[in-house]
Amino acid sequence: MRLAHLAVPLLLTACAGLPHVAGDGDGPRPGTQATLALLETTDLHANVLSYDYYKLQPDPALGLERTATLIKQARAEYPNNLLIDNGDALQGTALADYQALVQPLACADTLAIYKAMNQLKVDIAGVGNHEFNYGLAYLNQVTASHFDVDGVPADAPRCAGPDFPIVLANLYSARTRQPLFAPYRILTRQILASGPDGKALRATLKIGVIGFTPPGVLAWDKHWLAGKVYAEGVRETAEKYLPRMRAEGADLIVAVAHGGIDGAPYTPQMENANYYLAQVPGIDALLIGHEHLPFPDAASQRPGFNLPGVDKTRGTIHGVPAVMANLWGKHLGVIGLHLTYDGRRWTVDRSRTTVEARPTRQADGSYVAADPAIAALVASEHAATLRYVRTPLGSSDFRMSSYFADVGDISAIELVNQAQTAYVRDYVRANLPQYAALPVLSMASPFKTGAAGVADYTDVAPGAVALNNAADLYLYPNALHAVKLNGAQLKAWLEKSAERFRRIDPATSAPQELINTAFAGFNFDMLTSADVRYQIDVTRPVGQRIVNLQYRGAPLAPTQEFLVATNNYRASGGGGFPGLDGSRTVIAAPDASRDVLIAYIKQTGQLTRARNGAARSWRFAPVTVRGPVVFHTAPNMLALAHAAGLTNIRQLQADDGGGKGYALYAIDLSQ
Repeated sequence: MRLAHLAVPLLLTACAGLPHVAGDGDGPRPGTQATLALLETTDLHANVLSYDYYKLQPDPALGLERTATLIKQARAEYPNNLLIDNGDALQGTALADYQALVQPLACADTLAIYKAMNQLKVDIAGVGNHEFNYGLAYLNQVTASHFDVDGVPADAPRCAGPDFPIVLANLYSARTRQPLFAPYRILTRQILASGPDGKALRATLKIGVIGFTPPGVLAWDKHWLAGKVYAEGVRETAEKYLPRMRAEGADLIVAVAHGGIDGAPYTPQMENANYYLAQVPGIDALLIGHEHLPFPDAASQRPGFNLPGVDKTRGTIHGVPAVMANLWGKHLGVIGLHLTYDGRRWTVDRSRTTVEARPTRQADGSYVAADPAIAALVASEHAATLRYVRTPLGSSDFRMSSYFADVGDISAIELVNQAQTAYVRDYVRANLPQYAALPVLSMASPFKTGAAGVADYTDVAPGAVALNNAADLYLYPNALHAVKLNGAQLKAWLEKSAERFRRIDPATSAPQELINTAFAGFNFDMLTSADVRYQIDVTRPVGQRIVNLQYRGAPLAPTQEFLVATNNYRASGGGGFPGLDGSRTVIAAPDASRDVLIAYIKQTGQLTRARNGAARSWRFAPVTVRGPVVFHTAPNMLALAHAAGLTNIRQLQADDGGGKGYALYAIDLSQ
């Protein structure tokens, strides 16, 4: 990691062009004022270009090459600025998988996403949970680090990496008890300020930047991290390090916390702990992420954005300026910190500080232009990825999509469940004969249900099936796991999944929204087995919705035991499902879930709806509702619902009026 540019103060270019600006020896004096912009990217997920590798087509709604244009505009507006990435930059596209898994990066080469970030002159970055998806050895290499942890050779060379420092305070090496990365950095910058007489001057500013990641990463990537690293709570870590940062001269402290906003009682394991982090004295600004949303957002109904002390319009949490820049480069976070020097220290004038999440999508529906320099940097990596994802696997006679997965279309789910079930059966036969008598089930969820925009759905056309389609069906580089459960525990799992729905009042005549968008679509696990049938009663409260649960035509016995195929994220506690904490795992397969799917498609060859897309285990419990029950998905897709047997759905409006391109549909729950 090349950090030479941190050794001396950096004179911002705006100052360099002002020959009569007073120097440091003249100030700052009491009453001096300045504005420092904190520019945030987060959850880029390796979306360097405006390109969808799963659909093999350009997508102007995403890509760091678009955010780059917003960055240029913001820098022109704010001569004093820092560009900071919040994490989850390394994983999430076929490009990332290609560089990590297919054609591993040479030590002398820099990751495509880091090439782009270096071009944009990122100042510093935090670490998200997905940085660990490919293991510690890989992360050590691509970040030009030297981790002192088990699994990373002591003589591993220091490889090429980002031109900026990376900070992470709450994850530690189990061997050394020291932070995996530097917990914080203090960046010294020369800024342009205005003296009390209104004259321009230069002043030295020291900005402390500290990083946090969700402690749950230890469970989500247990197979990579167990016994090698440990985590501490976000709040406790901040309380430990913030006084040190002030003692080392930090004028300001910026927390780069890869997490969202949650009002549940605080615990050291909390995933989205920024509601509590903001209450730790000494933090001047919060850069947050992980939830894949823009903040501030005055129209948001997300519970965390509407907590006491959270201002979703001005962008503050307990008064601390906070920004979240959505995902995939769709937004740029901008905090304009208004600073005043009182003769002893710089303070933030919160009343004059501004917070925005600036979108790449413009008011007329078009998108800002891409910065052409970014595409040129990664042209060879992009071309190699395209060659890779076009590798043929088989063919299909039906369209596999997730547009209606929330209401019963399992066309993009059953194939995953079939592949996982077959793998576990074969694995048991070869390695675990003690479980040979147990029935095998599989749980899978729709990874793409529109959370990131109207194009964010799995959609595999009939015809040839290639690697890009398999990646569309199985988005994440998870490992296949299997857990041993009884009927009662299986029901509890399904009850948790049913939190995807809002409670419906049959007596209400006004439209009622069916989908609880605060519960992620990728947590809506479902069975697709001819052996299992169940209904979801959305008129009942959470935890009491699974009714008529049957196994092979009879009520499921609470003591009936099963092996259930899933992934390492879920089996280890991801999503907070009851009873799933890693202790029930009996198979931690050496194979990735997507590779299992790819092998199954190759073996099957010809996919048909009758064999691979029709075994629907669940339905809504029939109920007559006075008013319409509505949901949102892509427009003009009704034929897909009908092809999946969902004849109780109709499109009400091709444009739901939300300004994001979704259509409004209704479902008749009485059918």
